[in-house]
Amino acid sequence: MTGGGFGAFVRRAHDAGRLVVQPRMGMSSPRRMRAGLLATRDARATTVGTITLDSYTRVGDLESARLAVLEDVALNGYPIVSHDAATTAAVLDGIHGPGFPVQVRHGSAAPQDIFRALTAVGLDASEGGPVSYCLPYGRVPLRASVAHWATACRLLAARRESGAEPHLETFGGCVLGQLCPPSLLVAVSVLEALFFHRHGIRSISVSYAQQTHPEQDAEAVAALRRLCAHHLPDTEWHVVVYAYMGLYPETEQGAYRLLGKAAELAVGSGSERLIVKTVAESRRIPTVAENVAALEYAAEIAARTPRTPLDATGTQTYAEASALVNAVLELDDDPGTALLAAFAEGRLDVPYCLHPDNAGFSRSYIAADGRLAWADIGRMPLNGIADVRPARAVTAAELLDSLSYVRRSFDGHDPRNTRAVEPARP
Repeated sequence: MTGGGFGAFVRRAHDAGRLVVQPRMGMSSPRRMRAGLLATRDARATTVGTITLDSYTRVGDLESARLAVLEDVALNGYPIVSHDAATTAAVLDGIHGPGFPVQVRHGSAAPQDIFRALTAVGLDASEGGPVSYCLPYGRVPLRASVAHWATACRLLAARRESGAEPHLETFGGCVLGQLCPPSLLVAVSVLEALFFHRHGIRSISVSYAQQTHPEQDAEAVAALRRLCAHHLPDTEWHVVVYAYMGLYPETEQGAYRLLGKAAELAVGSGSERLIVKTVAESRRIPTVAENVAALEYAAEIAARTPRTPLDATGTQTYAEASALVNAVLELDDDPGTALLAAFAEGRLDVPYCLHPDNAGFSRSYIAADGRLAWADIGRMPLNGIADVRPARAVTAAELLDSLSYVRRSFDGHDPRNTRAVEPARP
């Protein structure tokens, strides 16, 4: 792709004062996938395209994916490895280009075949990471995921030899994000970005998922930006905010209200891109029309939101995230080796994550003011930094209550939500 690639497109839009908005969209039918890309491109917003892959491809069950393609069975995403290159090239023909870059989203701990397939048709933007596409999603050993992702990054980085600038987005800022205190999300996102950089990628986006408290989210993005400015000085990078990744509101007004807050967070924090969610998220896979409505609504909110980024200095989130990043980087010069050691020692520990390579000692909770906080830091190097609740087990009832906190708040059913925002409409 000419014109500087995915990262350069986002940078130009940001410099022009526009937020780039993006759906999470994938259909197994090439005809429907093309129609979805066209609708995204033609939305009344500054957009980039998405091809989200199916579950079979994500877990490497390519035989089942190929069989589905042969038998014309609908899947929950586009099987890019199983469709031949000519088919995918036809999907992209006349759509993908400097004015409308397309990103492949997948969820795989072993993305080598995916990266080979996407580069074969001229695509050079994807996302994920050795931690964030391993711990929450399956039982692939973390060591295997790190090795797979190192190979995949080098495959994608080779596109630079032909003049392209391949782009990777960390998913670390979303890893089990609905109950993960922001400092750990920020730290993992930065560390995955450093892993990408180590293996030749020079255009990177770092992610952060909207959480339970707007001011805490703004602090988290500020911390993320400051850490990236320090650790990625020779890299083209930007921040992508995700609309809330947990249980989404069930009412239309609640869903739009939450999406509007995500757009305000993205613009207000100085972020460059937003992954939207739709009114259908709590019930089913959204239609193309629902995705377009979400894109246009987010763009409308973004256009009237001022940029008011915070200074990360002195915030709790920055202090914790910086301590975590530094504690991992001191383990080894190679970020992949350092990540493996950090999880083995419990220096990184994702709350409520049951993966065998996660220590499993940390716990979090939602405080009375809505902020995500630590109930137990396990062996993470946050003693004297984190404000930890006096030791008390988080009960199953509390955990379930926390999981639905945002849904209740934005649907207007939570008596603790005294800031009942006016209904937002598309």
